[in-house]
Amino acid sequence: MFVVIFGRPACPYCVRAKEIAEELKENRTDFNYRYVDIHAEGISKADLEKTVGKPVETVPQIFIDQDHIGGCTEFEAYAKENLGLYA
Repeated sequence: MFVVIFGRPACPYCVRAKEIAEELKENRTDFNYRYVDIHAEGISKADLEKTVGKPVETVPQIFIDQDHIGGCTEFEAYAKENLGLYA
């Protein structure tokens, strides 16, 4: 399973999503992720909307195996339900 997290610096939800991903990476051999800093990479809101396929109001925007799952709340719920996250 590969997760991509599009986020920005100083965003508490982005930080939390990275923490969840790190925990999963430490505890699962079948999990890896990439964090994309949208500011450092020069990704605009419009670019992100094209990738997501709908209007984007917040970050992080998270993809699991190229499927858009949503933000931090959705990612955490998915991880608890499907990946054994206990955090």
